[in-house]
Amino acid sequence: MTCVLLLLLGLFSQAMFAQVGHSDATELNQDTNMEAASPVRLRNFTQQGDQITRFDDMGDAVDAHDGEIAYFEGIYYLYGTSYDCGFAWQNEEAPFCGFKVYSSRDMVTWSDEGYLFDATTPVWQTRCDGNTYGCFRPHVIFNQKTGKYVLWINVYDNVVGFRVFTSSSPTGPFTEVDEPTLAINRDAPKAGLNNGDHDTFIDEDGTGYIAYTDWRVKGAIVIEQLTEDYLSGTNRYVNSVTPERTEAPGLFERRGIYYVTYSDPNCGYCSGTGTSYRTAPSPLGPWSEGRAISDKSCGGQPSFVSTFHLAEDSMYIYGSDLWNDAARNEALANYFWTPLSFAADGSILPIACEETPALPIRVDQSRNETSAARGSRSVSQPSEPEYTIECSVVDGNAQSQSFVASQTGLLSEVSVTAFKKDDPNAPLELAIFSEESTSDSTAQPLYSVLLPTDSISWAARNRIIQPNLRVSAGEHYVLQVRSAATVGCYGLAYTAGKTQTDRRTPNQSENGVSKTDKIRQTFKFQTVIQKEK
Repeated sequence: MTCVLLLLLGLFSQAMFAQVGHSDATELNQDTNMEAASPVRLRNFTQQGDQITRFDDMGDAVDAHDGEIAYFEGIYYLYGTSYDCGFAWQNEEAPFCGFKVYSSRDMVTWSDEGYLFDATTPVWQTRCDGNTYGCFRPHVIFNQKTGKYVLWINVYDNVVGFRVFTSSSPTGPFTEVDEPTLAINRDAPKAGLNNGDHDTFIDEDGTGYIAYTDWRVKGAIVIEQLTEDYLSGTNRYVNSVTPERTEAPGLFERRGIYYVTYSDPNCGYCSGTGTSYRTAPSPLGPWSEGRAISDKSCGGQPSFVSTFHLAEDSMYIYGSDLWNDAARNEALANYFWTPLSFAADGSILPIACEETPALPIRVDQSRNETSAARGSRSVSQPSEPEYTIECSVVDGNAQSQSFVASQTGLLSEVSVTAFKKDDPNAPLELAIFSEESTSDSTAQPLYSVLLPTDSISWAARNRIIQPNLRVSAGEHYVLQVRSAATVGCYGLAYTAGKTQTDRRTPNQSENGVSKTDKIRQTFKFQTVIQKEK
């Protein structure tokens, strides 16, 4: 019987590749009474201040942006807009990628649950591709009376600016229902920039609300009560909650005080807009003057505040999108998440841009239907490595990584985490060399393959090749990633804080020693060796 050995390089964790089994991780408490485990720590930045890219449990970058985190039946769900297919704001040729959802038991290990609905159809491409203003901001709430999960998204192909869907599951598929009506801009002369960024909120009595941005008065926020089924507005509202030039509202309640956070000022896809908030005794006001709690939103733009009711208290998670460059590749955007802190009078304390804020997460393993269904996943807080990404492969610049075959057999798979940016004009080349040959600038690879540009995603994802190359136990090999592209670039994920020195790289100058590799960290890849019988 064939034995498969997974040789994991780049310090892969159990959370990233569940098929490996248990790693050196701390298991969360399994008691069904949800006793507290050691605090879960989110990872936002490295110690050097670089943004950390979050990867799901299969090793692909999490690709869900400008959305929110919701909590249903003991599971956290991250909803967001996907950019992996190459959507770029105001690029008329860009396709619409759709909306994705990820699930987690601890807000650290995320599982890709797929798309909320099929966005590849001509209808959705016409509504949301680069020829339009796009479609954004998925928010999901649960209606206790109807038993339905309700999804609101922001669109610009109709007058109201929104479309609504329902599903019997938090992961979908979601089915569109009738267009909603709202009090503001219902009589606008045409579709377009009428109503924008929004948030949905359910009060303790089950009443639903939507906070949304009125673009026709230059970005003031409106809050409107929803119908009992949460599918439309009731015409009970308060407008001008904020002045002009605001967006991205986050509506929530804490101890009888209602809060709305918002981007102050508004700025599409900007890195470093401020976050302010206002308070009121009810969702319909009257609302206070604004107070700033962050001048740069920790390098991003505020996206949401999510409320999680735990056994003893509630947790309020603030999120901002760490955008990079809207015209190029927002699939590379990262996240800043942290709990909000409050003073005794209920005011929100200034946001601290922590590298690894702690969360008082409580996990009930007995309700982990998601893990049980997959069979190979367990709930844990892994000691996973930190990864940063860099567009480092361009114009013949090679990136190389050595590995040792731990047994003799067939190298059946190699997986490299790669992405593209700015439409490279040449393919990506993966090659495998014997390390003994790397001192020879004319060395030929043991195996090489050209990956077409359209086979590489915009988000950092695993790209699998099948060398079927015989390797020998204890022998050293080199995996090289390069491209002749002179336009655009390809990128890799690197472990943070661990550098290589004097790595010899085939076909490079300076006597075979690559200057680049002297300062490169270990890049993220995986090999699979089938042991010989």
